[in-house]
Amino acid sequence: MLLSLIELIENPLFALVILPILIFLARVADVTLGTLRIVFISQGKRKLAPIMGFFEIFIWLLAVGQIFSNLTNILYYFAYAGGFAMGNYIGLVVENKLSLGLLSLHLIVRDDPDELIKTLKEKGYGLTILTTEGIKSNVKLVVMIIKRKNQLGVLEMIRRISPNTFISIENVQSVKGGKFPLTQKTRWYLLRRKKV
Repeated sequence: MLLSLIELIENPLFALVILPILIFLARVADVTLGTLRIVFISQGKRKLAPIMGFFEIFIWLLAVGQIFSNLTNILYYFAYAGGFAMGNYIGLVVENKLSLGLLSLHLIVRDDPDELIKTLKEKGYGLTILTTEGIKSNVKLVVMIIKRKNQLGVLEMIRRISPNTFISIENVQSVKGGKFPLTQKTRWYLLRRKKV
């Protein structure tokens, strides 16, 4: 077994194809973890961020070790750089799919806000409603905090009911109190999510 592994490593195919692929995949994994670690830090996830950091650096050391032991092979450099680029992309896709965190929506409603406010309250969202002065007239400012995973549905509802509403969105690190709609629990069954 050990002898066949040594023969594989000494095979020129390993150096030209397999090792660059392994470097690429290692770099994708460590940059993806790094992206998630930064998200967890920004959201105050004190337990997850260090775990991500440990595996990120461990994988990075493996990849860099292979490059430094083979400085003359240009394929390794391309694999390393390509893995970095792909890792950034995959990290953002994963972070977007997880949709962790909260958002603050500031809605400036010029039209009659009653239907929009009624619908949002019926859906269980907590709202703060202010009458403010706009450029031409008074407008309603509706402030609400939502879970990031609900962003698309809430924005679609707002645009459907009040298409001329100005919407400003900001990330929120934490909140205390407030009212959020009841959500169904989601459990993972192998490779798909299922609402329970």
